[in-house]
This record gives sequence, C-alpha cells and structure tokens, in this order.
Amino acid sequence: MISDGKTIRSLLLVALFIAFSFSAEAQQPRHAHKIGFLSRDLNAFDSHTLVARRIEAFRQGLQELGYLEGKNLFIEYRYADGRLERLPALAEELVRLKVDIIVT
Repeated sequence: MISDGKTIRSLLLVALFIAFSFSAEAQQPRHAHKIGFLSRDLNAFDSHTLVARRIEAFRQGLQELGYLEGKNLFIEYRYADGRLERLPALAEELVRLKVDIIVT
C-alpha cells in the first residue's frame, strides 16, 4: 500500500497533469471541466477514512490551481465499496457521462 505522503504527492501530480492539459484551452472560452473519480474504497463521504483524506488533498490541490468544484469543475464520484468486480461497470458509467478524465 502507498503511504499517505506518497499518495498525496501522487494525487497532486494528477491535479497538475489536469491543470496542464487544460491550459491548452486557455484561449478558448472557459467551460466547466468534469472529472470522474473512481475508487475501490467505501464512499468517502460516509466516514473519515484514508480515502476521505486523499480526496480532500486532491480537492485542495485542484483549488490551488484555480479549479473550484461546483464552479469551473465538477467531479463525478464512484465507489466500488471494496468490491473490485464493480470497477469495470463504474468506469463505463463515467465514460458514458463523458468526463474529461478519470482519476483512480
């Protein structure tokens, strides 16, 4: 398992990747971006779990880059509740929602 520090750094790197990928659109009219967040864990909003801390670090990193959830960024959360066999269907659902990127 990845330690908390490495996980947070990884999530921040993903956020940076997203920011740089969107910077190419800087000259175009701004629109809200949509991220699909896919987790094997339980729903993070139900408890103060490690995944909840990871999501908060992810959100904070995005906010530091100017992306505000509900303003210029929307995140579609999907959780497998520890049942790995659910991941493919959840990923397909995010693809159908036409998210710009899927973060796992």
